[in-house]
This record gives sequence, C-alpha cells and structure tokens, in this order.
Amino acid sequence: MGAVLLKAGIFLCMIAMGFGLKKTGFFRREDFGTLAKVVLHITLPCAVISNFEGLTVAPSLLVLAAAGLGCDLVLMGAGYLASRRGTREEQAFSVINYTGYNIGCFTMPYVQSFLGPAAAVSACIFDAGNAVICTSGAYVAGSALLGGERATVGSCLKKLFRSVPLDTYLVMLALSAAGLSLPAPLMQFAQTVGGANAFLAMLMIGIGFEIRLDRSRVGRLVRLLAVRFALSGVMAAAFYFLLPLPLEVRQLLALIVFSPIASAAPAFTEKIRGDIELASTANSISILIGMAIMTILLLVMGISG
Repeated sequence: MGAVLLKAGIFLCMIAMGFGLKKTGFFRREDFGTLAKVVLHITLPCAVISNFEGLTVAPSLLVLAAAGLGCDLVLMGAGYLASRRGTREEQAFSVINYTGYNIGCFTMPYVQSFLGPAAAVSACIFDAGNAVICTSGAYVAGSALLGGERATVGSCLKKLFRSVPLDTYLVMLALSAAGLSLPAPLMQFAQTVGGANAFLAMLMIGIGFEIRLDRSRVGRLVRLLAVRFALSGVMAAAFYFLLPLPLEVRQLLALIVFSPIASAAPAFTEKIRGDIELASTANSISILIGMAIMTILLLVMGISG
C-alpha cells in the first residue's frame, strides 16, 4: 500500500509543480501547447518504442483496439442522450466532451510505473482504437450536429494518421508481428528520451490545469462527470470479471477506462465555439478523479509496482 501511495503522491506532486510554476509566472498558460508538442511528438513516441523492446504482442491482444473504440462510442452515445433535449450546441459539446481518453499524456506513464512495459504496450493497443475518436471522430460528430464538417473516410483518416503516437504504435506493432526490432543504439536513445515522458507529461497537465466556472454551469459539469465515470465503472467491472484475457490485461482495462477526458476535447470545443470554460474545467477535474480512482483500484487489486 505504501509503495502505491508514494508513487501516486509523486505524480500528484509533479502536477502540482506545473500548476505552481504557472501561478508564480515561471510558466505561462501558452507554454502548455509547446510542452504538449514535446510530449506528443518526442518523449511519448520514444516511451512507446522502449516499451516494445523484447516483447511479443499476442494477436489476441489486438481486440484491445476494438475495446478502445467501443468504449469511446459508448461514451459518445451517452453524451448525446444526456443532452438530447438541449440545443444543438449542447449536443455538440456533449459528444465531444463525454468521450475520449487521455492515455498518452496521463495513463501511459501512470500505468507503466505500476504495471510495467507489457501493460504499457497493451495500453498502446487500446489507445490505437481510442485515437480514432480523440483525433477526429469526436470533432467531426460535434461539428456535424451543428451543420458543419461532415464525416468522410478520407478526412478522418487524414487526421488520424497525423497523430505521431498512433503512427508509432502501428509501426512498433508491425515490427513486433514480423519478429523484428530496432537497432540497439536507437533503442537506447528511445529509452533515454522516453524516460523523461512521465515527468514532462505530468508537468504539462499541471500547467494546463484550470478550474473556472460560474455556478449556473455546475449542474452540467456534475452530470458530465457523473455519467462518464459511472459508465466507466460498469465497463471496468465487465472487463475485469467477464473477459477471457490474462489477469494483467484485465487489470489494465479496469484502470484505463477511468482515464481523464481526452486532452484534445477543450481544443475541439473551442473550434465549434462551444463552452471552453466548462470543457477545460471538466477536463481538469477528470484528471483528479481519474488519478484517485486508479490509485484506489491499484490498492484493491494489490498492485504495488
């Protein structure tokens, strides 16, 4: 128990450091975008590459990609149903902000710290399915509700394959399936750079952390988070108790569905001229809730890292 709480506390301190340095003026809110580019385009891909070293991915684990996509679609549908009596703007907001998981910048470093590289690889496969919604699907669905951008295979694929982490997942999965590995110097480089991913990702989250909301929108915020995490609890129980997969994979799935809202959700909300303050606040609070639930589950499952 002590090891789990210590590691969770360290991650929380990293987030608090980023938030504190922003408040003191060391970082500005605008620095979030720069740091996000470093994490998403450099340290996270390197962490993914190093996680694949020496591991063979069983074909049966590819079902995790379908699980990632399926969970997102369930949450998106729940968002639409929760706002079906509202305006088109509220419906668009909901399909964007109820769905999607922040796996690369939050869950990946968190899970890897406790469950190791094999679990991180499984998280990568889950995130490959999740990326379909996070990189394009949620925005296209929200925009379509407002009579804007319509979903086409070409537009979705174009946005999807602009994701450097997803491209890295696919390349490493292909190499693993072919029984190939990258040269040792390249792997050593990836391990060194990827080792900074956890710290930079948590620091970035702290810099982006914002809670600014007037009382009139608290009800919408509570409903969003309550629906999302209640459904996550149902999915976690189904994955853990019903799937015929190895225990470590079921443990990962039970954790990963409590990941925070996708980091792109506030940006997509801004693009449709939605309620950016509500989106940013929901995103930030989902990080704290997700971290708390994941830590409790790690303690319940007896995982000490």
